[in-house]
Amino acid sequence: MSKILIRGAQVLGGEPQDVLIDGGTIAGVAPVIEPGDATVVEAAGKILLPGLVDLHTHLREPGREDSETVLTGTRAAAVGGFTAVHAMANTFPVADTAGVVEQVYRLGKESGYCDVRPVGAVTVGLEGKQLAELGAMHDSAAGVTVFSDDGKCVDDAVIMRRALEYVKAFDGVVAQHAQEPRLTEGAQMNEGVVSAELGLGGWPAVAEESIIARDVLLAAHVGSRVHICHLSTAGSVEIIRWAKSKGWDVTAEVTPHHLLLTDELVRTYDPVYKVNPPLRTATDVMALREALADGTIDCVATDHAPHPHEDKDCEWGAAAMGMVGLETALSVVQETMVETGLLDWAGVADRMSFRPARIGRLEGHGRPVAAGEPANLVLVDPAYRGTVDPADFASRSSNTPYRGRELPGRVTHTFLRGRATVVDGKLT
Repeated sequence: MSKILIRGAQVLGGEPQDVLIDGGTIAGVAPVIEPGDATVVEAAGKILLPGLVDLHTHLREPGREDSETVLTGTRAAAVGGFTAVHAMANTFPVADTAGVVEQVYRLGKESGYCDVRPVGAVTVGLEGKQLAELGAMHDSAAGVTVFSDDGKCVDDAVIMRRALEYVKAFDGVVAQHAQEPRLTEGAQMNEGVVSAELGLGGWPAVAEESIIARDVLLAAHVGSRVHICHLSTAGSVEIIRWAKSKGWDVTAEVTPHHLLLTDELVRTYDPVYKVNPPLRTATDVMALREALADGTIDCVATDHAPHPHEDKDCEWGAAAMGMVGLETALSVVQETMVETGLLDWAGVADRMSFRPARIGRLEGHGRPVAAGEPANLVLVDPAYRGTVDPADFASRSSNTPYRGRELPGRVTHTFLRGRATVVDGKLT
């Protein structure tokens, strides 16, 4: 593998530095490094970050390859600056056995565009009735440490307690999709003024908040780790803040779309805005931004949820829930958090690389940009402005809420262990 010199990049938004990559490792970081026989990447005015890590990606394979495959999903991840993703378990068959998680893991190894860490199901078939093979999935080649029934809530308190107790044995974490099912029967959007005016079934904030409150108490009771997926309400923020003040091992994520979009968009009846949990109010959006800034919310996770066009190009009530997000996540974070002054680029590295890697116990990612560290890196042009065109996506699906919207920033280069997967914004 040839040497690469990234010249004049602002490492984590700081002073310009030269960064030398030799093989799969960062060989040096200094104000000036002579290139020698290295290939030079001119990076003046660009931001160099550790490779991004996504705790919440739907790659759909096996079973829904019409939406996405591990190959197309990891290509989309690389374009978005991600060097590692966690693949959710709601595949067909469900990733509830060692065999299925190993299949996903090996498909990720074969793709070569980013590392894929499978997420194991908490319960058999995501049915919430019987614990899945948590230990066997952890002991498999996939080395699963994150478990989730995402798409469904583990609503049985006893099952949730047992799962939390079980994963303690190997420092695993249960990632909860917080949705009380009885409170969301027939729900189509956030419960509030807009749902009342449109006559659509409301999805109350308390359906999320009540599960979070229960689960942080359970995690504290058994001394285990719980992670809350796609936090979406101001009330949820307050519960997480309270739990952390107690010293409990509780973490949470927010999606880019919940940092930017509100339920007012549902007035268009465009199913591209139908998502689980639903888009909330402007008040919720501001609370989420502030909580991400102060560290109450630990990280940004995409909840990349690809669907074929026929599942979205239909009436609102029949449409599938979910949005693609890998290729636009960093741009949305730049707009909502960096350009508003809530986070600097070092904070972005913390929320999109360091912390998610730590929560997922992912080695080799979320590491400092320093000599001797793995060369998992992303180079970003923050001055770029461009209009989102899903025809340019590497993802197999195009259900983005940002079609035609101008967003800032562009990933110009992504390096996975020193090998360029994206050069000048294009896949290699």
